[in-house]
Amino acid sequence: MSNVVNNYAYVSDEMRARVQASLDELGYQMDYLARGLRSGRTGFVALVVPSLAEPYFAALAESVIRAAREHRLSVLVETTGNAPEIEREVLQGSLTRMVDGVLLNAVAGPAPGIAELPAVILGESPPVANAPQVGIDNVAAARTVVQHLIDCGHRRILAYGNQDTETARLRFEGYRQAMTEARLGRLLNLDYDSGPWSAEGAYRDVAKLLRRRARPPEAIFAFNDSLAHGALRAIRDHGLAVPGDVAVAGIDDIAMSAFSEPPLTTVAPDLDELARQAVGLLVDRIDGRPAAHGFTRMLTPFRLVVRGSTVA
Repeated sequence: MSNVVNNYAYVSDEMRARVQASLDELGYQMDYLARGLRSGRTGFVALVVPSLAEPYFAALAESVIRAAREHRLSVLVETTGNAPEIEREVLQGSLTRMVDGVLLNAVAGPAPGIAELPAVILGESPPVANAPQVGIDNVAAARTVVQHLIDCGHRRILAYGNQDTETARLRFEGYRQAMTEARLGRLLNLDYDSGPWSAEGAYRDVAKLLRRRARPPEAIFAFNDSLAHGALRAIRDHGLAVPGDVAVAGIDDIAMSAFSEPPLTTVAPDLDELARQAVGLLVDRIDGRPAAHGFTRMLTPFRLVVRGSTVA
């Protein structure tokens, strides 16, 4: 029974199913404290993200919790407010002594002390020794959605959301590649200088842009869906139609994107697959499996979801 409870790899599927059925019938619950005292493990992992108010990270947390449950792990969630100093406090504080490993969406650059922990980086960060990374190919994702806007006939396409983060840099690079390959002229760019990407900041920036420009862009590629939703509202409040006057597209496919007015064209990452791969790599790191050591960059799938914000 203990081999099944502790997810020992070398148990046949038939035997695992029979034992699990008996455990379920008996209503067995793991005593994590006792297991931790015996094995030196707690049965908990930490998920550290900038904010749960951002719908993307809330959805990611749900996927991670489901994936961890497959390994009989529980997840402790901590937020950093997108502040490097809070991230440092979290990673060097008591949380890391309560968990077996950490899944981290880094605020900026390699996080201090992360190389000493069993850890996996979610999303983008410069390489960190012994910390694999899992995420989508942001250059390819951005290039895909910008190419869709080009295929819709748009030429004056604004890139919105550029800032000093690795994710923004990669998404701008995808935009640049698509525009260059289409031999479209000077790039149009609107930086985002207000900290974490948000609909409120986007509404303010795009409204200001539309007020001061006699000729609006034909399309806006927003670096995430929250920015896109702020842009949608600003465009409508300016008396313009989407997509008739200005088309809008984003990345993330957060839940509200299917129900906005009009529904938002976006890139949908496979968050469940991302979480499965990340948790699996973290379990390998916790168990000390040789394949888990060294830098690994694992890319997970995404797809373009075309909706009414780009196609009437």
